[in-house]
Amino acid sequence: MKTAEEIRRLKNALPFWLSLGMIPLAIAGGWFGGWTVALLPVYGWLLVTILDAITGLEEDNPDTLIPETDLFWYRLITMIWFPIQFLTVFGMIWWVTHTDHLNMTEILVLMFGMGVISGTVGIVYSHELLHQKNRLERWLGDLLLGMVLYSHFRSEHLLVHHRHVGTPRDPVTARYNEGFHRYFYRVLRDCPPSAWKAEAQMLARRGLPLWHRRNPFWRYAALQGAFLLLAAAIGGWMGLGLFVFQAFVAVWQLELTNYIEHYGLTRRHLGDGKYEHVLPRHSWNAAHKASNWLLINLQRHSDHHYKPDRRFPLLQTYSEDEAPQLPYGYPAMTTLAMIPPLWRRVMNPKVRQWRRKYYPDIEDWKPYNTGTNPPPRHV
Repeated sequence: MKTAEEIRRLKNALPFWLSLGMIPLAIAGGWFGGWTVALLPVYGWLLVTILDAITGLEEDNPDTLIPETDLFWYRLITMIWFPIQFLTVFGMIWWVTHTDHLNMTEILVLMFGMGVISGTVGIVYSHELLHQKNRLERWLGDLLLGMVLYSHFRSEHLLVHHRHVGTPRDPVTARYNEGFHRYFYRVLRDCPPSAWKAEAQMLARRGLPLWHRRNPFWRYAALQGAFLLLAAAIGGWMGLGLFVFQAFVAVWQLELTNYIEHYGLTRRHLGDGKYEHVLPRHSWNAAHKASNWLLINLQRHSDHHYKPDRRFPLLQTYSEDEAPQLPYGYPAMTTLAMIPPLWRRVMNPKVRQWRRKYYPDIEDWKPYNTGTNPPPRHV
């Protein structure tokens, strides 16, 4: 077990600053053009996957009682990321709309890389920040989500996903045999109204109308509108289009991650709209070291669902006996998910093995596969 003395050392926190390596690659792509515009996707997926193979697994757990004061260097990277991402994305929009040495293909690949930054890093960091009680951190999380035009994710994630994961009420629990492309369309369609409904219920319980200022959707609209206006002011219609494009790429990466985190894993329906409690078995985990550095331990996903506000340096890993394990880290698995036949060939046998292990008595899996079990009674 890692002690507080080990955790607080700067050298142990620095691997989680791996995300900063993306910034000079973005600058190089904008300055030199050519093949350098592809460096960001290569870094985010290929290089990290190679590093996973080299560095292996990290299966040690930290002491969960380590105080926040010992986590300064870990928290710092998540708190400074918004200004870094803001300057990088909007600086790049200004650059490509005010210079003429890049052709349109190079610009689009470069802005795809901006989406890799704001999706692979920005949304993952916002996820960490939104789960904290600190008001500044939660605002930084909102700002990061506003930059990818996906602010409703906060409401959907906190009020729906964590309560109803593994049930038909959770849109982002990927169903068995559901290909990613079909899943992606479904979550884009279902998540915004689901988030709105959850917030409406929260307001109703407080006796407040939908248009009350405490409805966070007003804040979401204001932040997203401000970022859109800024992009247009900096780069005109082209700048606006490029900003929307990087936001779409970021959301695509978020939903790829959501897809693999719970694919085919469902909670037992106990009857009458009741479901078993969330357990470690209801999330896919990956102990691959390098991708956990880049994704600040997001792959220790079972423990995140057990203790949602536990800061990322203290998240626990689980053995294969306790929770299902992915064969590769998230960067490699998200690439696999883009090819549904290959994904099903790798993951469907693992889901069936998981079912035999934990639910050998369930004979009819069709309602779980199709999401047609009764929704949870308390929504």
